Amino acid sequence: MYRAVSGLGALKRHRADAQMMNIAIRSASTGVARSSSGGFWTWLTGARSNALPPPDFALPGVTIPPSLPDLVEPSKTKITTLSNGVKIASETSAGPSCSVGVYVDCGSVYEAPETTGASQLLKTMAFATTTNRSELRVVREIEAIGGSAKASASREMMSYTYGALKTYMPEMVEVLIDCVRNPAFLDWEVKEQILRLKAELAKASSNSEKLLLEALHSTGYSGALANPLIASESSISRLNTDVLEQFIAENYTASRIVLAASGVDHDELVSIAEPLLSDIPSVTGTTRPKSTYVGGEYRRTADSLNTDVALAFEVPGGWLKEKDFATVSVLQTLLGGGGTFSWGRQGKGLHSRLNHLVTEFDQIKSITAFKDVHSNTGIFGIHTSTDASFVPKAIDLAARELTSLATPGQVDQSQLDRAKASAKSAILANLESKASLTEDMGRQVLAFGERKPVEHLLKAVDGVTLKDVATVAEKIISSPLTMASHGNVLNMPTYESVSGKFSSK
Repeated sequence: MYRAVSGLGALKRHRADAQMMNIAIRSASTGVARSSSGGFWTWLTGARSNALPPPDFALPGVTIPPSLPDLVEPSKTKITTLSNGVKIASETSAGPSCSVGVYVDCGSVYEAPETTGASQLLKTMAFATTTNRSELRVVREIEAIGGSAKASASREMMSYTYGALKTYMPEMVEVLIDCVRNPAFLDWEVKEQILRLKAELAKASSNSEKLLLEALHSTGYSGALANPLIASESSISRLNTDVLEQFIAENYTASRIVLAASGVDHDELVSIAEPLLSDIPSVTGTTRPKSTYVGGEYRRTADSLNTDVALAFEVPGGWLKEKDFATVSVLQTLLGGGGTFSWGRQGKGLHSRLNHLVTEFDQIKSITAFKDVHSNTGIFGIHTSTDASFVPKAIDLAARELTSLATPGQVDQSQLDRAKASAKSAILANLESKASLTEDMGRQVLAFGERKPVEHLLKAVDGVTLKDVATVAEKIISSPLTMASHGNVLNMPTYESVSGKFSSK
């Protein structure tokens, strides 16, 4: 009985103390800082405790940045040109990360027969051993700061990009420039990367979409743009250390290099990069090799039940002709396209002109409008994958859609407005990535010597009219046809018969 009474008394005291603790917690949550005269922990340990500090209590040595306003004005691009011609461009941003890139006016268009494939090999060796670092050290330094680095090679530009927290910007710039400027090209590393590149290119050759895009350039152009991005195995085998060193010496010159960064302070970037870039040789008078669009046909047989076909025409002027480039972007979204989904049919709720063909004809696996635009020229057209027996009909349908764009009255204002909204959405979505933003900055500075704000391109898209659609489409399909096919090509119509569908428009 005594023990039971004692236990009951202790329980009552425990409940009273618990109530006091709840009162203390509620008091602390209102921001009132005072000493607690007791509570559960006092009852349990015999010690005294202090109430929690209020939420707005200032911690020593910690500075809280001000909140961002509801509307943040985009920063302007700042550009500094070094004495040797290298350009440094940057934009600030409020986020914690940054992206830094080196962009070179160089690519497959600058390759000669003896250097075919050099751009692709330089891409695979982008972060290999340098004269200052081993490949292992390069990788470890990138990983140590949680960074992400990549390189790419296109027909007209080489790009090296590095992203991480902006706190590490000085280290990022130094490592990136070291990898671009000082590759060691060790013989064993070159041979190892050649084997890797051969495997990559063999895989790319089995991709019908990449293969046809490559064929459209090699067939549709004479000159530099006909140089292959997917080089042959024999061309890759001829490459070695001496070829790569000579290729870099000829093409990685000061006036053709831009260092671009997003999310950094411009003055700090220049102070770090200038000593690392100011001694690059300056070579004047370099001109981009010329290309001429000629059209033509490419066929490649493969063991397949389907046929992939691409019909393409020239976009004269390329993206340097801004008005036409904006119109071509609208034409692409106007045609749209897609393929079948595993759980249903494409086109539900989608309003582009090609989507309904996938729904209407089961033989069409996919059909999509595409463009590949360069500085002074480009190609625009339709790619479709279809049953081999349906190829003639699929080509008729693609030709009908292309010619309808050039026919006044075939596109109404609601379709145009929807296409323009879609084109603008795609532009803005692409620039949400700091890496894409940095690449856009580097590309524009290489081409124009400045970066035009995104509002400039959005305004150009907004200015596209129904007359512009018909005029530019007519200009495009008036150029020679380039036709490429892959797969079961037994039912492919002749080049002349397909080309006649457009000349008779």
